Amino acid sequence: MKANRSRNLFDRKSNKPFKISRSKFEAFLKCKKCFYIDRVMAVNFPSTPPYTLNNLVDELLKKEFDSYRKEQKPHPIFSTINFDGVPYEHKDLDKWRTSLTGGVEYLDEKNNLILSGGVDDVWLDKSTNSIVVVDYKATSKTNGVADDILEQEFYDAYGRQMDFYFWLFKKNKFKVADYGYFMFCNGLKSKEDFNMKMDFEYKLIKYGHKTDWIDDKVKEMKECMLSDKMPIANENCDFCTYSNSVNKFYNI
Repeated sequence: MKANRSRNLFDRKSNKPFKISRSKFEAFLKCKKCFYIDRVMAVNFPSTPPYTLNNLVDELLKKEFDSYRKEQKPHPIFSTINFDGVPYEHKDLDKWRTSLTGGVEYLDEKNNLILSGGVDDVWLDKSTNSIVVVDYKATSKTNGVADDILEQEFYDAYGRQMDFYFWLFKKNKFKVADYGYFMFCNGLKSKEDFNMKMDFEYKLIKYGHKTDWIDDKVKEMKECMLSDKMPIANENCDFCTYSNSVNKFYNI
């Protein structure tokens, strides 16, 4: 791990709004101590390998939906969910979909924070003239994607992710539908051979947003960064568990 990072470091004395991405907000929700070590103490955590195949699926889906966006025609999959709409067209769409260029941003003046997140896609519900946030997920499940997949504990973070995107658009005064979609692309394992080709099936899971918890958590996150005291370890955090085990082993 590399210490003394100079970028993306919270400075209590600065009046400049501090930027927090959706992934860092999720990090705070998972473990306040690790978040504090990262953003306040400037210690980088071990990086994970990039999900290159998942990213490729995202890019290809964006290209596919962009072709229908250009024509302002409904994608064929819309008929399977009785969705009366088209891929949403907006001058900032490319910015919204790329976290490196900002994503969807909101300046929370009360907490002096810029919250941001890069969405995968946005559709327009023509029946209500409201936008629908869409998140792509690549996976491979032998029995397909279950209808109740979002109710399984492992996928709690997916719901928080969608809630946060909805919250960002709502804060930016967009008319947003009270639901979004997870578009699962399930890699099929039933093929006899690879032959340099992977087949997928689509599964759309509708999700009802819940955002009444976010403002309080953003405030709590700012208070955490302002504190001189490091938060206690989260017993469910893998990093904290590993660190504590090593410390005990070496009697540190």
